[in-house]
Amino acid sequence: MLSDKILKFSANIFDKLFYINYFILLLLTLIFSIGFALLYSAAGGSMDPWASKQLIRFIISVLLFFIVTIIDIRFWLSASYYIYFISILLLIAVNFIGNTGLGAQRWINFGFFNLQPSELMKFTIVLALAKYFHAEKDLSFLGNIKNFIIPILLILIPAYIIFLQPDLGSSIILIMASLTILFIVGLSIWFYLFSIIMTLIIAPFVWLHLLYDYQKDRILTFIDPLRDPLGAGYHIIQSKIALGSGGLFGKGFLNGSQSHLNFLPEMQTDFIFTLLAEEFGILGSIILLSLFIILIIYTMIISLLCKSRFSFFLVIGVAINIFFYVFINTAMVIGLVPVVGVPLPLVSYGGTSMICVMFGMGLVSNAYLNRNLIIPRYKDGIFGW
Repeated sequence: MLSDKILKFSANIFDKLFYINYFILLLLTLIFSIGFALLYSAAGGSMDPWASKQLIRFIISVLLFFIVTIIDIRFWLSASYYIYFISILLLIAVNFIGNTGLGAQRWINFGFFNLQPSELMKFTIVLALAKYFHAEKDLSFLGNIKNFIIPILLILIPAYIIFLQPDLGSSIILIMASLTILFIVGLSIWFYLFSIIMTLIIAPFVWLHLLYDYQKDRILTFIDPLRDPLGAGYHIIQSKIALGSGGLFGKGFLNGSQSHLNFLPEMQTDFIFTLLAEEFGILGSIILLSLFIILIIYTMIISLLCKSRFSFFLVIGVAINIFFYVFINTAMVIGLVPVVGVPLPLVSYGGTSMICVMFGMGLVSNAYLNRNLIIPRYKDGIFGW
């Protein structure tokens, strides 16, 4: 009976919504709330132009979180490669119909929303790798580097396309996060040592022929910010001034002089952590970082609870991505790594990053909901093997 099936389907959704791990959503909401307050402060105590739009994006992202959570996890397994290849097509499409901003062509305008495919790829590559390693009957065979050729190609193809946009920061994060997943799977340490040696060998060629002038300036500025204090070094110098002036407890909400006197550039996006440090000091910075640490550790604990290999690798991959987001953004603003365009998840102003992070955390929530489910390695169906 159709009516009985509808009632059963509705009851199943209700059960899933009831058993969702709302602690994950609480952590995400707390992190967003800090970002929301900072965007309000960045605008001089106004909801416009950033805070109001970010609130709408978060509400939409929460709805996406619930949708991703309640969809059968076996669908995400079956559709993983399809989603990955769609992301590849979107990356390629950027070269033809993408919008240009800040000297880079990275966004596709869908009318009501600008999508940055490189952000989406950071999580769809996790889906693809999780499916690949889930399908293997015996992971012990992976001790041989030859058996990692397909996963490495899955990583390098989108990373190269992203690098050409140019988006060096996203390309690096994609490679670092993905190789970390391969390390967990069991890729030999010798591969990483060999990769480091090869990187050092080809570095001069990359520097002379592949890097843009502004990318070279960022690296040189990282080594010596004072070489061009009013040009390439301006961002990081002002960022350090703001960080240092905040002290232990900060100058107070809406009282950041570096930010509100417009000395601090891009304070609503890449350098929003600096705004936090100036207004709320070391204490405020520790609180935000602690929330991220709790989220990452809790996510990794969830991975250990999952009985299916797909869920395990999926959750680990999302946790690694969140870690690199946070690490590179915070390390960038304090001068530990060169300045690259990496947002702080749920805190920096931007729609694609927020939606992609919530999509990833929705997958984590889904895995938790199905943590006791043992998924067969091979399954027939419309999205079958």
